[in-house]
Amino acid sequence: MANYPLNKIVFDKDAYEKTIDTSFSQVQPPAPPIEDTMSVEEFFSLYNTIFYDIPVEGDINSHAYIVKTSGEYVGGTTINDDVQLLLDEITGLRQNLLDANQTILSLQTTIPISSSMTTV
Repeated sequence: MANYPLNKIVFDKDAYEKTIDTSFSQVQPPAPPIEDTMSVEEFFSLYNTIFYDIPVEGDINSHAYIVKTSGEYVGGTTINDDVQLLLDEITGLRQNLLDANQTILSLQTTIPISSSMTTV
């Protein structure tokens, strides 16, 4: 039987960490893809380019959606001053019509109808 010398190299803890690479550099997940971001100027340039291609109405991807979400963000309403003035005028006219109808109704109920009246 042959003798084979076995040599064993032993490192202390400090020498081991300096000599042996213990990081998992081979098993690292791939880096996340770099997303292309758009500047505000680029966004509005593209927005102006496709403005007429965007649907007017719709729950998403429409001008109505942009108005709604932007209005919520800035805390404003979508009714401008001119529209509000017209709505106030409509409310006033409806009240006038109601008052006139009530006046007509009260006049009709207070005028007695005489059976002695004849029509010609």
